[in-house]
Amino acid sequence: MSTTAIADHALLSDRHSAALVSRAGSVDWLCFPRFDSPSVFGRLLDDAAGHLEVAPTVADAATTSRRYVDETLVLETTWATPDGTLVVTDALATGPSTDPHALGSAAPRLLVRAAECTAGDVEVGIEYVPRPEYGLIEPLLEVVPGGVVARGGGDVLVLSCPVPLTVADGRATGVLRLHAGERVLLGLAHRSTSEAFPAPWGAAELDTALSDTVEAWRTWSRAHQSYQGPWSELVHHSGRVLQGLTYQPTGAVVAAATTSLPEGVGGERNWDYRYTWVRDACFTLEALWVAACPDEAHQFFDYLAVSAAASVRGRDADLQIMFGIGGEHDLTERTLDHLAGWRDSRPVRVGNGAWNQRQIDVYGELLGSAHRLFDQLNPDHPGAGAWREFLVACADTAAQRWHETDQGIWEVRGEPRHFLYSKLMCWVALDRAIALAEPLHAAGKVEGWRAAAGEIREAILTQGWSDTAKSFTQSFGSLDLDASNLMMPIVGFLPADDPRMLATIDAVADRLTDERGLVFRYRTEGGVDGLAGEEGTFLLCTFWLARALAEADQLDRARAVFDRAATYVNDVGLLAEEVDESTGELLGNFPQAFSHIGLVNAAWAISEAEKRVASGAPR
Repeated sequence: MSTTAIADHALLSDRHSAALVSRAGSVDWLCFPRFDSPSVFGRLLDDAAGHLEVAPTVADAATTSRRYVDETLVLETTWATPDGTLVVTDALATGPSTDPHALGSAAPRLLVRAAECTAGDVEVGIEYVPRPEYGLIEPLLEVVPGGVVARGGGDVLVLSCPVPLTVADGRATGVLRLHAGERVLLGLAHRSTSEAFPAPWGAAELDTALSDTVEAWRTWSRAHQSYQGPWSELVHHSGRVLQGLTYQPTGAVVAAATTSLPEGVGGERNWDYRYTWVRDACFTLEALWVAACPDEAHQFFDYLAVSAAASVRGRDADLQIMFGIGGEHDLTERTLDHLAGWRDSRPVRVGNGAWNQRQIDVYGELLGSAHRLFDQLNPDHPGAGAWREFLVACADTAAQRWHETDQGIWEVRGEPRHFLYSKLMCWVALDRAIALAEPLHAAGKVEGWRAAAGEIREAILTQGWSDTAKSFTQSFGSLDLDASNLMMPIVGFLPADDPRMLATIDAVADRLTDERGLVFRYRTEGGVDGLAGEEGTFLLCTFWLARALAEADQLDRARAVFDRAATYVNDVGLLAEEVDESTGELLGNFPQAFSHIGLVNAAWAISEAEKRVASGAPR
């Protein structure tokens, strides 16, 4: 099993696939050619599932530091050894890009690793252990001029390496000594067995691929990132992470780059997050509106209108809550029993059984995102008619189904309930649809939408509030708290200084937090989610608390909560989903879009509240 801390990894992305690189210089996770493809390196989930390591042979005696090259997701790892300094620069090549809206469109399916000795001399070890299909396959390795070719299953991997490697026991290894000023480049190219596979890349080609990737990321960053508020460096970096989690061909956003990193060590809460949740993607686009100006919003709505509308057309069905990044509908879940899991956390899952759940909150996230991003949705675009029709249908469905039960935002696998957040987001769907009625060509529907929105408001205020709990609660008639209710002032349902809202904010801060002040999404006791065991605190929910406090003009508290959550970014600015209550370790899939979304939006809300308070403007 793998025991390397989740936080010890850094993300590489070409906007088609993702890799995780450990502080030890090992590529422990890599899926080619898509985010959701089977891994070719899966050491993250099992030591026997493959890796590619480039590091000093005396790494245990070295001091290690890491950073991303400015304005990029190109990683630099520096080892200061007793005899010299080694810098390894890693990237998933994006291909050249002069168009800032086409980052990754020419990605060559290539991992580049450049090792340079900058002082003294360093002995460097190389260990290449490809294991396609989540470690099921030990491929045939063949030494060729300039590298090693691995073939097995449907994958062909071509490792370019300038030094001879020894092949034995399904791995290729080698050692080289670099002196100050010397630099070598390695590359790993992927092809399927149905494609002609390339010869190993030369040093000049790999160097060009690396420099093109740096420049492509910088071109994107400089064209998009203009946020100037507090924590701007964190916000801009989170914007790049969210862009790195976006599948370039369709605009789909994966919830995270990994599968089955657990929400509790040794537990069963291990899910595959390499898919597009409608909710997460909409939140991501809204966060990019702050962090990176999402000019590509239309691409996402085109993808969603085709994917989602096709799932309900001609039959009385709910909107599917999630899709494959290419628009696939069937995400049937299965377990990989041959993998031990991270720190023996089983089962390891691929696919996600939540794909056919009912979650009626998604209509609100869709209409909310469309409302925020409407200036980016060109009404003259060829696909405009499709997304107009789709958004109107979403509002109609929210009006019809808001009073039904569902599994809620947290995708509980227990009995469906009348979750307050789901009702709230149906209200948001109608409220935003009313505001967009004219450009949606739906003025005739406003009266019916307004009546339904009024019914939802009345139900939430009368059935969602508990005098006993002194808070809005998780579901109608319950006494349980839920951090998602912090969204009520954020979406404009109630002002944040409404006494009921202030009481709810305080209830979450006082009774739904751990000793560090980090927020749980809900309490798992009582089996509401149908799963055994516990989970960590949720970073998104902690950022929601900061955002709600900012909406209430409690700026000192808001800043304190934000800083508390932001301390959990790792050394290269990445967040997982949760924090272990007992150890403070990052838990869950990594890096997690939800957490970076929360960071971006909370920073922006605090910035806006500070401007409002300073100017004396009304809320």
